[in-house]
Amino acid sequence: MPTGHLDIKHLDIETFLGQSAPGTKEPASENGGTMRERTKTVGLTAQLLRPPGGRDGRTMLLTLFVDRTGTGVWSAVCVLYFTELSRLTAAEVGLLLGASSVAGIAGTPVAGRLAASYGGRRVLIGCHLLRVAALTAVLFCSSFTALLLVVALATLGDRAARSMEILYATEVSEGQHSAYRALSRTAMNAGYAAGAGLAAIGLAVGTATAYRTLVVADAASFLLSAALVASLRDRHRAGAADGRLAAPDAGPRPNPWRDAGYLRFVALDAVLTIDDAILNVGLPLWLIHSTSAPHALIPAFLAINTLVVVFAQLRVSALVHSARQAVRVVPLYGFAILGCCAAAALAHRAGTPAASALLLLAAVLVTLAELVRSVVSWELSVALAPERARPEYLGVAGMAHSTEKAAGPLLLTGAVLATGPLGWLALGAATTAAAYAQRHYGADRLALTR
Repeated sequence: MPTGHLDIKHLDIETFLGQSAPGTKEPASENGGTMRERTKTVGLTAQLLRPPGGRDGRTMLLTLFVDRTGTGVWSAVCVLYFTELSRLTAAEVGLLLGASSVAGIAGTPVAGRLAASYGGRRVLIGCHLLRVAALTAVLFCSSFTALLLVVALATLGDRAARSMEILYATEVSEGQHSAYRALSRTAMNAGYAAGAGLAAIGLAVGTATAYRTLVVADAASFLLSAALVASLRDRHRAGAADGRLAAPDAGPRPNPWRDAGYLRFVALDAVLTIDDAILNVGLPLWLIHSTSAPHALIPAFLAINTLVVVFAQLRVSALVHSARQAVRVVPLYGFAILGCCAAAALAHRAGTPAASALLLLAAVLVTLAELVRSVVSWELSVALAPERARPEYLGVAGMAHSTEKAAGPLLLTGAVLATGPLGWLALGAATTAAAYAQRHYGADRLALTR
């Protein structure tokens, strides 16, 4: 692994960014210690077996693993399935996936609105069942129009499920959002790896039956996920029973669409998820078309991302133990992306060994940015939302990642890669500026709400 990257594992955030705000306390763990102490003293396996939230927390982690196993299978097989079995052209596949990503943007606010009335658990079950139905329909669709409809529905259900996972995890984590988010990320990445492994076996067989079997396995994973969610305690009903839900005379519920401050947070959060497009689109295409690095290096990007996330997520999460601390840490995302973009730009005219080293460094830095973003984004999306209308607000917050999924690849291919090294540097500078803007606006909103 290249040297000289940001060693966030040993970085003391309070020393780097200043002390925490007066009165800020770290949440207590199940054993009475702080989340930071727990991360240092308890192994990963033990934390996965005894997460915040007890049985429900553990079941939700298992659900995330099963869900992402199916998602990993689909991600690996969908393009080949559409080209080999559905006989779509490359242009049609691109349009299909792009249009479905746009449809997914609507999934999160719709799910948030439904969750306010029926609870996140019920809506999450419905999301999984929608995905089961849509992927089953894929097996019987032959026309482009029919595939466009069912894949759009599957993507809408996928994005809606993501926001409901955050909502339920927020409820089950007993105030330990960062710790639970770290465990969630570990479970999800393990699931992606398992799904990719299963897909590799099916793709190695390479027959139509093998492709269809992988789609069936994907649908089965979502059916199992729905069953696991059904076994969770219905916290919406429990809240209604003990009076924790808003009383009828408490006034109208806050509306996220009329909350300019929260919408500004979501807009900036969409910019601060660009790491996904950089890792999966920008770096591979840049390597192929603009550097002398070998094409065989591309799989190493995903390998680095998976390993760093699994082994460093808990350490990074331990550095963010409050909403105010999350606000302070936001600029680190911008610095990591700026470093990644600079390394990519330098690789343009470097020799093969240097270009390879620089691109691997870029992969490390963009993964570190992802680790920071995953903690900060969740912490702030919850902390900046009024508790009485949290489902609706988290539904709107989920649009940030959905928007990046749709617009990020277009930005990388249409603007950044087209303008070469200057495009990379401009992207890094713009992301850093957005990170500082998020820090400023986040701090102002916290000052008003806390």
